[in-house]
Amino acid sequence: MSIRVSKAGLLTSIQDLGRKGFQQHGVIVSGAMDSYSLRIANLLVGNDEKEAGLEVTLMGPTLEIESDCLVAITGGDLTPSVNGKPVPMWKPLFIPKGGTLSFGPCRTGCRSYLSVAGGFSINEVLNSKSTYLRGEIGGYKGRALQTDDVLPVSVPAASKPAFLSNELINGVYTSSWSVNYKEFVHFTKKPSVRVINGGQFDLFTAESQSHFTQDPFKVSNQSDRMGYRMDGPSLQLQEKKELLSEAVSQGSVQVPPDGNPIILLADRQTTGGYPKIAQVITADLPLLAQVKPGESIYFSHISLHEAEKIYLEKEQLLQELKIAINLASTK
Repeated sequence: MSIRVSKAGLLTSIQDLGRKGFQQHGVIVSGAMDSYSLRIANLLVGNDEKEAGLEVTLMGPTLEIESDCLVAITGGDLTPSVNGKPVPMWKPLFIPKGGTLSFGPCRTGCRSYLSVAGGFSINEVLNSKSTYLRGEIGGYKGRALQTDDVLPVSVPAASKPAFLSNELINGVYTSSWSVNYKEFVHFTKKPSVRVINGGQFDLFTAESQSHFTQDPFKVSNQSDRMGYRMDGPSLQLQEKKELLSEAVSQGSVQVPPDGNPIILLADRQTTGGYPKIAQVITADLPLLAQVKPGESIYFSHISLHEAEKIYLEKEQLLQELKIAINLASTK
């Protein structure tokens, strides 16, 4: 079974939850920018939530379905359609052989995720199928998808699950239920992104500390999967200071000498020497991933205890969702 790319789109790559456990060797983690959306897409088609799917950015591809296929589309709304007719997101979709799955204009968010039952039959590199674009490793030939690529799927062909409708609607069979995604991903103007203090927060001037949480910051056009460059009030240290490079993580907010913060993301380097004013909490990284260049965000401080509590609550919700999907899929 396979899916053929008839039109590549802007940037579509294969991503799972990342190449973890190798940062001490300088290996980039990569992985889905919005992990909640990928995990939910996998649950909807019966995959392990860690399975790789397609991360579709802003302008999506056109895909030819060459065998019967069970898929799910989550994340930002890039107006998916099958054979030119709109199809729903956040629910399982059974697309018969010969269907054409396309993405159109971006309505909300920035990135959509497509999971296929069985997953893509792609070799792992260091225990992950994720594509690291700059290093040209993982995924499909270490790069973004191109026109005429053929993506092999691990199962020969999917059969239509009994819980899906018997009526073909807009080219697909689907369920009567869908996921309440608002528990996991929010699409709002100028969202508030929660942070804890970074290791060098106290080195910044009181004025800069105040600006950081009171003024909006805009995602610049120079942003990518490695990091979001933010435009806003210039953040300054109390005095110039040379720092030793140290480990960084997804969501670290570094401030280079020009005073414009950079939020490190999925394809970040493993170490950094700029002072870190903050760290985006894990639970808000998917929210951040759905902010487009040109859009603005606010930062809001919370405690480490609060960040841990929010993370555990989200994980509990995901486990409850997994149970609910399994129950709905067996009816």
